[in-house]
Amino acid sequence: MVQKLDDYRYLLPKTFREGMKVEGLIYANEELIGAIERDQTMMQVANVATLPGLVGRSLAMPDAHQGYGFAIGGVAASDIHKGVVSAGGVGFDINCGVRLLASPFTLEKVRPKLDALLNQMFRDIPCGTGRKGVMGGLSAEELDSVLENGAHWAVKKGYGTQEDLDHLEETGKIPNADPNEVSRRAKERGRDQLGTLGSGNHFAEVQYVTEVFDSAAAQAFGLREGQVVVLIHTGSRGLGHQVCTDYLEVMQEAMKKYNIVIVDRQLACVPIQSPEGQRYLKAMAAAANFAFANRQMITHWTREAFERILGNGNLRIVYDVCHNIAKQEEHKVDGSTRRVLVHRKGATRAFPRHRPEIPKDYAEVGQPVLIPGSMGTCSYVLVGTEQAMEETFGSSCHGAGRAKSRTAAKKEISAEKLVQELEAKGIRVRGASKSGLTEENPNAYKDVSQVVEVVHNAGIAKKVAKLVPIGVIKG
Repeated sequence: MVQKLDDYRYLLPKTFREGMKVEGLIYANEELIGAIERDQTMMQVANVATLPGLVGRSLAMPDAHQGYGFAIGGVAASDIHKGVVSAGGVGFDINCGVRLLASPFTLEKVRPKLDALLNQMFRDIPCGTGRKGVMGGLSAEELDSVLENGAHWAVKKGYGTQEDLDHLEETGKIPNADPNEVSRRAKERGRDQLGTLGSGNHFAEVQYVTEVFDSAAAQAFGLREGQVVVLIHTGSRGLGHQVCTDYLEVMQEAMKKYNIVIVDRQLACVPIQSPEGQRYLKAMAAAANFAFANRQMITHWTREAFERILGNGNLRIVYDVCHNIAKQEEHKVDGSTRRVLVHRKGATRAFPRHRPEIPKDYAEVGQPVLIPGSMGTCSYVLVGTEQAMEETFGSSCHGAGRAKSRTAAKKEISAEKLVQELEAKGIRVRGASKSGLTEENPNAYKDVSQVVEVVHNAGIAKKVAKLVPIGVIKG
């Protein structure tokens, strides 16, 4: 049985299902736990707890919902020597993530030119399924360089500055990436997709800061009330999807060799130190670097659009976070510091102040945690905490979390009516397809404000600022 620990934490004891090696812990309030109980999320948290070599607890954030093997919103850490890596614990959109850009403009300056700005961004940023990048197809050598160097490749090509890199998780380059471990099929899928937004829940939103909760952190992040910002949400496109597909097959076959038995075939995994585990981590890092470069290119197109329409393209990167990643990190486990592999699938790193991994200018406040809402609702900036390090391997939620399937969402409302409703709220929309809009209508998601209140009140991330959209670009 699930045990309610307090208003924001629910424990799955090892007796919840046979084979659990560690406990499960779900962050939620009463309403959100009700939503979590309606799909397979809870059982997926318990299933993950059966994997060999896990340390701490199998975790789920308040935006958690059913995913492939691991719940989306799941966090799990493996002992680096005795544990396993699971491709399903990262997911198909490797390094799907969010980047926040702070503009020099107020809402009053942007609103009169908003339509022109959105039209320019919609022209400059390729959106939708199958859209090709502005650059055209990359050569094999150039693509390998992207996979190895991530956002550093883009900056070297003139699409940004060193200051940009200083404000990206891992400086926009996951180490130990090896393009040779990425299949020809994956490379072919990604070759002409650099600088593209894609479809699904990916977006570029023009927003403004409506409320500041933590003035010291907001000042450090360069955010103030009334300021226009841009939030970019996209990932590694077809390349990352294919990397996951490829290595799920590798892992499912290799488990026989390592005598690993799992309760759900979607949890396919291999020992971290095995040849297959190392190959996956090198390929995953390469796909993650593609995503960093992708967001860097979209940042460049966004800056150009602001320059053309508003006369100033000086948009400063506040931060860029990964949502789907597995990373080696040092954490305290049972009182001692250990190196572990942290799977974050639909979860955001939330490190506190003075951690060496975060930008120097944020050292006194902590790492920005970027939480996008659904289309037409608000988003949030939070900051990481010490409590997150103690409880969640320095992790927080990553968004609102789906409450309805895309099929169900499409049946609820027409694209025309959705656009009318959003424009009645003062939100302009540009979409590559009608189905792309209706799939992502706000009613398909949980209430992002409730999700954020849970992590805030649980102490694993603290609210800094609230952002409200005025313009949305969707794939």
